[in-house]
Amino acid sequence: MSEELIASLSRRYMALDIHKHYCVVAAVNREGQEVLQAVRVEHQDLEAWLKKNLRVSDHVVIESTTNAWHVYDLLEPLVERVLVANPIKVKQIAYARVKTDIRDTLILARLLAANLVPVVWVPPLHVRQLRQLLSQRRQMVETHTQIVNRMHSVAHRHHLSHPKGKRFNEKNTAWQKDKILSQLEQFQLGLEMENRAYIEKQINKIGKEITKMSHHKPWAEGMTYIMQLPGFGVITAMTVLAAIGEIGRFETPKKLGSYSGLTPGLEQSGTKNRGKGITKEGRRELRWALVEVAQRAVKSDPLWKRRFQELQHRMHRNQAIVVIAHRLLELVWYVLTRRQAYRHFSQERIAYKYLTWGWQMDDEARDGLTRQQFARYYLMRLGIGHDLTRVALNPKYPRRLASEAELLALRPELKQIE
Repeated sequence: MSEELIASLSRRYMALDIHKHYCVVAAVNREGQEVLQAVRVEHQDLEAWLKKNLRVSDHVVIESTTNAWHVYDLLEPLVERVLVANPIKVKQIAYARVKTDIRDTLILARLLAANLVPVVWVPPLHVRQLRQLLSQRRQMVETHTQIVNRMHSVAHRHHLSHPKGKRFNEKNTAWQKDKILSQLEQFQLGLEMENRAYIEKQINKIGKEITKMSHHKPWAEGMTYIMQLPGFGVITAMTVLAAIGEIGRFETPKKLGSYSGLTPGLEQSGTKNRGKGITKEGRRELRWALVEVAQRAVKSDPLWKRRFQELQHRMHRNQAIVVIAHRLLELVWYVLTRRQAYRHFSQERIAYKYLTWGWQMDDEARDGLTRQQFARYYLMRLGIGHDLTRVALNPKYPRRLASEAELLALRPELKQIE
């Protein structure tokens, strides 16, 4: 009997049901018989317990929850294989009327032994860190919106007219001193203004950090291709890259579309097929970013504006935006997979996109490059614009570009790029 067969016969299939303060651990053999009785382990004792009780031949499954990645990092060096289960699909497979922590853990372990666990992709550390940073920024933006809405609700309550706009300067905050407002309301508005200013400062700090990361490994390569596309800015581009992770795990643009949840659902019964709204399965922030990009693209780019207008003849505006978002995501797949320039933009317009990207950074974030050198750097990485010396989309305000010779003196590694 081979060593591999002996190992498979003695292998344990272990599941961890992760909660906020503790985990429930149980294991079965490949016949589904319990070989490790379910035990509760507090999180502060988990690392020591795992080192003491796990075997190198074990296979372990955990569900994708808040603490999942920390537990995954503890498990990965200790066992042969670690899987992260999709919690929604696991519930669909293993629905039970009697639900306890112990039963859930054993069901998950038996699914693992039967090779029936629907898994999710395990993102590397740098992807997880960027996702967390972007999530923190989104939460702060939501808080900022709530603050602004509360202030506006006070104006509406007293029928006070206030100019619309995001900036809170003297022009659109004079209404806050109106005599119709009580002393307490003015006090509350003052607090809200302080909170708004503080949150804006924090959002800007995170934005600067994300922009700095966009010019460094491992994100700079993907940003080279995404930032040239219509509608994309630094935040939306980095959100898309973080949500995708590795483009190689999607064999076709259709699979990437399914992952985003922007594809329409389908209800089939017998010979009847009925279309439904988009599935909304997958990463929510990816859908948000693509819809934001679509909104900008249909306003700024003639090609996408025309396509959007054609769609509006046969569907609601919001549905048309979702269709545009889906098509833009397919475009993202093509440029990231084929590593090529966007063929519907002139080289001059792509150079302007790179200049816009560089304007959002200081010299330190650009690694000492000027804005003109920064734009040339990415044109050379993309392999275009060799004869382009300036950007003059608006003839009144031409923008100079650094020469290739100037960049090669600073970045000799670019000589290797054909």
